[in-house]
Amino acid sequence: MARTDIEVADLVETARGGLGDPGSSRAVARLISLIEDASDASTGRLREVMAALSPYVGHAHVIGLTGAPGVGKSTTTSALVRELRAAGKRVAVLAVDPSSPFSGGALLGDRIRMTDHAGDRGVYIRSMASRGHLGGLAWSTPQAIRVLDGAGFDVVLVETVGVGQSEVEIAGLADTTLVLLAPGMGDGIQAAKAGILEIGDLYVVNKADRDGAMKVRRDLRGMLALAARPEGAWKPAVLPISAQSHMGLGDLVAAIAEHRAWLDGSGMLAVRRARRAREEIEAIAVAALRARWELQGRDRLDELSAAVAGGRLDPYAAADTLLG
Repeated sequence: MARTDIEVADLVETARGGLGDPGSSRAVARLISLIEDASDASTGRLREVMAALSPYVGHAHVIGLTGAPGVGKSTTTSALVRELRAAGKRVAVLAVDPSSPFSGGALLGDRIRMTDHAGDRGVYIRSMASRGHLGGLAWSTPQAIRVLDGAGFDVVLVETVGVGQSEVEIAGLADTTLVLLAPGMGDGIQAAKAGILEIGDLYVVNKADRDGAMKVRRDLRGMLALAARPEGAWKPAVLPISAQSHMGLGDLVAAIAEHRAWLDGSGMLAVRRARRAREEIEAIAVAALRARWELQGRDRLDELSAAVAGGRLDPYAAADTLLG
C-alpha cells in the first residue's frame, strides 16, 4: 500500500475518532485541505479521501443559507450554531467566501466572524474560497460536506458567498435551504427574478425588529401562496427573526426540524440525496473528460472548432470525434 493511502486512512480514522478532540479537528481540516488542493476530479488523493469516507456518510442534516449580501447570513449562521449546540447537536459550518485576488484563499474568513464558538469543541468552522466558481459555492463544497458528514457531525451549515441573486446552486446541495431576506434591501419580491422563490424550504426575514420587516413577510407569503405546488408538497414558511438579538431563533430551529421530519416521512430526503449524487457524478465525469482533452492537447479541439466554423464539420460530429 502506498504511503498516501496510509495517510488518508489514518486521517479518516482520526477524524472519526472523537469529535471535540483537537486531533480530530486537525484531521478534518487536513482532509478538507487535501480536497481543496486537488487540481481536478481525477486527482488520486481526492479519490482516496472519498473512497475512505463513503461508508460513513448520510447521517448529517445539511442546511444551506443563502441570500443577498447584507441580509445577515453570517450572524444568522452563528446564532443557529448556538441554538443547535444548546439542543446537543454537533455542528460544522462551511462558510464560502469570495477569493482573494492575491492568495486565492477565502477573503473574509468567517472563522474570525464566528469567534463566539472558538472554544466549543462540538463546533467546527471552515472558510472556503469560491475561487471563481459561480452559484455561491466552491467547487469542492460537496466533497467538504462529505468529510464533515463522515466525521460524525449532526448538522452541516453551508453559508453561500453572498453574490446576489445567482446563488441557487445551494438548493441542489442542501437537505434544507434557508433563503434570507431583510427590510431596507429594496423590494423583497426582487428575489423572484432569479427563481429564489422556487428554491427555499424556509424563508427567513432577518432584522425583523426594523421597519418594513412585516411588509417583506406579507409580500413573500402572498407570492408563495400563488405558487403552484403538487398535492402533499412541502409548504415553505416565512419566519421573522433577529439574529442579532436572538429573536425567533427557537421558532426557526423548530421549523428546520419540522422540515427534516417531512423529508423523512415523505421519502423526499432519499430523492434529494439521489439527485445530489447524480449531479455530483455528472460534474466529476465532465471534469474527467476535460482533463482527458487537456492531455490530448488543445490542438485537436482547435482543429475541430475551425472545421465547424468553416462548415466542413457539424458540431455534433465534432463532439463525437472529441469523445471518441
